[in-house]
Amino acid sequence: MPQIRFVIFDMDEVLYDYDHQLRLALLEKLIGRTAAEIDTAVWGGPHEGRAEAGSPATPEAYLAQYAQLLGYPIDFATWADIRRQMMRARPDVLDLVRRLGKRADLALLTNNGMLLKSALPVCAPEVVEIFGEKAHVSAEFRARKPDPLVFRRICSRYGYSTAESAFVDDREDNVAGAEQAGLTGHVFSSPEGLFSFLDGHKLI
Repeated sequence: MPQIRFVIFDMDEVLYDYDHQLRLALLEKLIGRTAAEIDTAVWGGPHEGRAEAGSPATPEAYLAQYAQLLGYPIDFATWADIRRQMMRARPDVLDLVRRLGKRADLALLTNNGMLLKSALPVCAPEVVEIFGEKAHVSAEFRARKPDPLVFRRICSRYGYSTAESAFVDDREDNVAGAEQAGLTGHVFSSPEGLFSFLDGHKLI
């Protein structure tokens, strides 16, 4: 088995706690519609999945679509601040990733549209610090997890074979997609489990 040289991480529920209900509550307070209405309007249809696969193709177009679905004019700063509030960094996991960065190349791959890419410095400064330009949303690759294509594309961008790459995500279906593409997968459930996985591959 080739030595793993490239490790790709999911963001939400791996590196950060992720509270969708808090986001809905903040939007409810802001625009005056119920949380259930907001959830159905924005996340109940095909729009978010399409955005995660690259349509709309720009942050501006994503924000315009989001505002239209909400029925409320929302600007970038407001959107980014709500996204920031619904996330909490997991310092123990982030520290493990920093240690890993001394032994392997790192990238981030989160199922999100192009607006989050622009908002990462506000929402997730630790991600920018650790991954730099290799912090990616799926929309950049015109495919979303668990499609094996997105994993092949991110590995190819950085010159790694899938056989020498690994992927960490909290969702079993996403990890299965990575493994179908040829990567080594780990379903995240705890920092201890992640440490064991990395240690088992002599990465930490």
